[in-house]
Amino acid sequence: MKSRWNDEDAARYVETARAAGQSDALGLRIYTSRIIGGDPDLVLHGGGNTSVKVTSSDGEEFMHIKGSGWDLDTIEAPGLPAVRLAQLLAARNGPKLSDPHMVALLRESLLEKDAPNPSVEALLHAFLPFAYVDHSHATAILALADQPDMRETVKRIYGDRLAYVPYVMPGFDLSIEADRVFQDHRGCEGLWLENHGLFTFADDARTSYELMIEFVTMAENELARAGVELSGPQASDGPKNTGLATRLEKACTKPGSPFAGGVALDYRSTAAIRTHASKPDVEAISMRGTVTPDHVIRIKPWPMIIEADADEAEIESALATYGDRYRAYFERNAARASEPKRILDVYPRVVLVRGEGIFAIGASAKAAKIGGDLCEQATRAINAAEAYGRFTPIGEADLFDMEYWSLEQAKLAAPAKFQ
Repeated sequence: MKSRWNDEDAARYVETARAAGQSDALGLRIYTSRIIGGDPDLVLHGGGNTSVKVTSSDGEEFMHIKGSGWDLDTIEAPGLPAVRLAQLLAARNGPKLSDPHMVALLRESLLEKDAPNPSVEALLHAFLPFAYVDHSHATAILALADQPDMRETVKRIYGDRLAYVPYVMPGFDLSIEADRVFQDHRGCEGLWLENHGLFTFADDARTSYELMIEFVTMAENELARAGVELSGPQASDGPKNTGLATRLEKACTKPGSPFAGGVALDYRSTAAIRTHASKPDVEAISMRGTVTPDHVIRIKPWPMIIEADADEAEIESALATYGDRYRAYFERNAARASEPKRILDVYPRVVLVRGEGIFAIGASAKAAKIGGDLCEQATRAINAAEAYGRFTPIGEADLFDMEYWSLEQAKLAAPAKFQ
């Protein structure tokens, strides 16, 4: 992976920030956020987050943190709302915060009360004692992070430069665990989050960004050392099965479906997708879960799988089977939840066509495209993970907790505010 840092571009962002009465640090934060967000092998559609800590003229410390509703590739100053750092740091040694209490704390710490909600990982950013903190879900990192028992391998690849954080649900618990790990490895330059992604940090924007690029490149090199080829993003080049698309659309829009009012299909067929869709055990692999936890709120835990020549009756049967499987998944996991859960619709968001490609399903073209983009990256990561060892994402219970997490559900309930 190559660094996209450019001195002239960075200077322009600083000048723009100054002209708007903003700090140089915020200008550089916007710049590096955008070059991270501009690389689909680092983050996609609201994934990842960034922050910068600054000190006001009167000595008060603030942190600008990615806000809900903003993607890194197009972020502007309003998408990095400022929070009072002292209020967040106080939570480190306080009582455990529930999700609503954590959100309340984040909103209470905002300088501007009408600003978007700070990222649910804001506390983790706050606890790290560096000006710049970057977080991504890079494809190469996911191919390795979704392996079993990777602690020693991460140590071999990165030495003491990265500290290993076992999987913990994002939010307050992850912030506390990541801080504990960092305190035990204070010389590290980043955090490796099992089954999740990568954090890097430094006291200047370029160093934090280029550490991200360096560490992702080291993951790419590890895959190459093992003889695994990880391709870059691929454009769809396979012919669309229009007859199958018509039958799928008809089946998905029958009365009672969440798409009865209309459905959008985004078809992808790339070399990587065809490789994945042609695996004899593709169903077993797909049932393991998503490549990074937050994907589940967009594409559900697993796809529906059909044959390329499936007729309408076979598609309807597959939908019924998928619904039964999803209800069983919900009942198994809702029974152990500490609060009542209300089941979501039982329709898939991804339909894998054996040997051919993937249809992402959405209520709008935008939602379907997001699903298609996530699947394009995910299949490359899964292919690499399987070639390296065994694709082993978070288990069903953790996946359910993410899908039915109140904070993640809020993103879909009110995307303009929470995305």
